[in-house]
Amino acid sequence: MKDKSKRKSRPRTKVGVYICHCGGNISDHVDVEAVCERAARLPGVTRARTNMFMCSDPGQELIIEDLKEGGVDRVVVASCAPSLHEETFRNALCRAGVNPYLYEHANIREQVSWVHHGEAATEKAGRLIAAAVAKAAGLKPLDPIRVDAKRHATVIGGGIAGLKAAKDLAERGIEVALIERSPFLGGRTAALDTLSPTGEKAADLLCAMADEVLAHPAVTVHCNTELTGFEGYIGNFKLQAARKAPDMEMDAQPHGNTSGTALAHGTFVPFRGIVPEKSENSEGEFTIETGVVVIATGFQPYRPRQGEYGFVEFEQVVTLSQFIRMLAENDSDGDTLRVDGKEIKNIAMIHCVGSRQIPGIHEEDEHGNLNEYCSRTCCGATLHAAKRVREKFPGTRVYEFYRDIRTYGRGQEELYTQAAKNKVVFLRFEADSPPVVSQSPGNAVSPLTVSVADTLTFGENVEVPADLVVLATGMEPADVSGLVDMMKLPVGSDRFLLEVHPKLRPVELSVSGIVLAGTCQAPMDAGEAAAAASAAAVKASAILARGYVELDPFIAEVDPDKCTGTGACVEACLREGALELVETEIGGKKVRRARVSPVLCMGCGACVAVCPENAIDIRGWTLDQYEAMVDMIAS
Repeated sequence: MKDKSKRKSRPRTKVGVYICHCGGNISDHVDVEAVCERAARLPGVTRARTNMFMCSDPGQELIIEDLKEGGVDRVVVASCAPSLHEETFRNALCRAGVNPYLYEHANIREQVSWVHHGEAATEKAGRLIAAAVAKAAGLKPLDPIRVDAKRHATVIGGGIAGLKAAKDLAERGIEVALIERSPFLGGRTAALDTLSPTGEKAADLLCAMADEVLAHPAVTVHCNTELTGFEGYIGNFKLQAARKAPDMEMDAQPHGNTSGTALAHGTFVPFRGIVPEKSENSEGEFTIETGVVVIATGFQPYRPRQGEYGFVEFEQVVTLSQFIRMLAENDSDGDTLRVDGKEIKNIAMIHCVGSRQIPGIHEEDEHGNLNEYCSRTCCGATLHAAKRVREKFPGTRVYEFYRDIRTYGRGQEELYTQAAKNKVVFLRFEADSPPVVSQSPGNAVSPLTVSVADTLTFGENVEVPADLVVLATGMEPADVSGLVDMMKLPVGSDRFLLEVHPKLRPVELSVSGIVLAGTCQAPMDAGEAAAAASAAAVKASAILARGYVELDPFIAEVDPDKCTGTGACVEACLREGALELVETEIGGKKVRRARVSPVLCMGCGACVAVCPENAIDIRGWTLDQYEAMVDMIAS
């Protein structure tokens, strides 16, 4: 560590410290008033205040008033994690007419009150605030990095979310390229007959939306296309894409069509999707220059393991999506459902197949994954299907085996009520005692028997005859590992793409300029996916609206007088192109020096750590500031 006496002298600053009670989240474990008194005695501190909620309007006004009066010229807020409200307080500085980067944040909730108690919590909070004050004293005004932004968006995925995002963006005057790897538009929604709970035809909804997208002059659709390359930064991405020639004879046959005749463009193929009439179809590679990217890659349905509830072992065991197709294509007369000419008198529907899996109870997949989350849409879809069966085929009995019924959303709970009124029989099981599907004796009325310990009858063992067993399979994230590796996208523990914050930045990824739409982020129904797509479109259009974007200035900065061109920084750099060695002339000699690309630098500091000459620093996070923080913590 540097000798303190050799550290550069700093001009006197006036630091204001603002400590949040966080409604008791902090003050229940930290003596906030004692910490405030301690902060007031720190060198350079001219104001020390507390508030129940610093992020509230009254809390922000405390800061703004002190700045406008000239009582402070640097601000430290001690509250929850900076990921929640750092931007909030920077904006408060802007409203006071002060550079937003003269601000430092001390996290005394997640790092203190949530993990410490009593005197230890108070002591640690005081030291973290002292460190933040030391850093704040060394802050300098910074300007954001401004880069031009191309008024163009690329949407990856042609399902309901991708179509909705493309439509909304185009209506805001932004050119859009829509990339879909299959020959069809519509995604998984096209595999449905009707939507729960309204009963609206999925084909009607998708065709109307696709017609608007395809007719819009600002949208270019690329089917049979996959992304093969990605480079650039927010506002200026360059995408490499490869388009294969469509094989309509193979890919676009409706169920049962064996004529070998290709379908005309613009038609809807049941359970496959829409063959777009206006689409770029020439084979080959091409480049897209774009300002933002919307990821709308959707989900894939869980496929049960062989033997799971008799799947594959018994031909009478099908998934819910297969059963929905059976219902849609069924032309049975009479009051009993018939499938492949066989009368179906009893249907057993089993919930939570591939969702809400529990370690130690459920079996992991081949990659060691468990789907511990709720897929949210399965209960409503299962009840919707049961209701349709009972209304159209009253002679067919329906039994639903469930752990919990989760019918969230408007109109969904009514499905449960209607199903019960239509005499659907409900049997509840515990996670560790799931139903068992077995073959019935030869003289039985149905080929299969479903046995369960029914908790609604206090654990009584119930055996139900079944001509058909329907497994309500959940949602899994689509395989987008190629995009994840290519774009460095964050993935959550559930393997869905991970947003920055579910409430404050719900559709943004940590990679600036890339946003999420629909079920690539989490299980959603069609309505939610469309709403999420609209949110993504709003965020994307906001990024491009001004024709430029502003990036935080926390980037590496090279001191050319100290740099000797060793290249250690380039080797350590985590972002290709962010650092490079360039030839320059100094004192009549050609030498190599490190040069930073501001728009590519992530400000991670890897280069700072390896430079033997200490020739690199991070703006807003300099080595001097770190040393001042450590000195204050240790004092």
